[in-house]
Amino acid sequence: MTTPRTADVRRDTKETRIRVAVNLEGTGQAQLATGIGFFDHMLDQIARHGLIDLTIEAAGDLHIDGHHTVEDVGITLGMAVAQAAGDKRGITRYGHAYVPLDEALSRVVVDFSGRPGLHMDVAFKAAQIGGFDTQLAFEFFQGFANHAQVTLHIDNLKGDNAHHQCETVFKAFARALRMALAPDPRAAGAIPSTKGAL
Repeated sequence: MTTPRTADVRRDTKETRIRVAVNLEGTGQAQLATGIGFFDHMLDQIARHGLIDLTIEAAGDLHIDGHHTVEDVGITLGMAVAQAAGDKRGITRYGHAYVPLDEALSRVVVDFSGRPGLHMDVAFKAAQIGGFDTQLAFEFFQGFANHAQVTLHIDNLKGDNAHHQCETVFKAFARALRMALAPDPRAAGAIPSTKGAL
């Protein structure tokens, strides 16, 4: 990859104002301000374990709840990653990871297919983690998958602690992204599809 794979995307609605900047060639640096502490902690996992430099600034209607903020961050992050990945020439395309944390274990598989799809099987053992509604994990990944145009399979294979369950999901997502977006040295800049386009 000779060109920088970066993007800076803003998305403003009546419910949220979001800015996401990404550098896919980063070192895992993160500047995060969503107003939801646990969510920032999860986004930090994406940066750190995905080796993506990530800036996220979000101002949302948290006086209602976190739904719009979390979903719209997922949407905007998906848009930014898609823009930074460009035509996906020379990438590995597929990525997968298993990540444990104590008793919890999650698996994430991603395909930069150009076809959005989310299949998520995570039975959280608690409805809230700090100020984060665990139902919103699905909304985040749905927004990301739709706008990054990826197929995403997320499974929590075991876990008794909701914090551990969620953290393994986000860490595995980060590692799968890192694998899928990595340049394939044998691909010689080719688009990884028999169709010739993704």
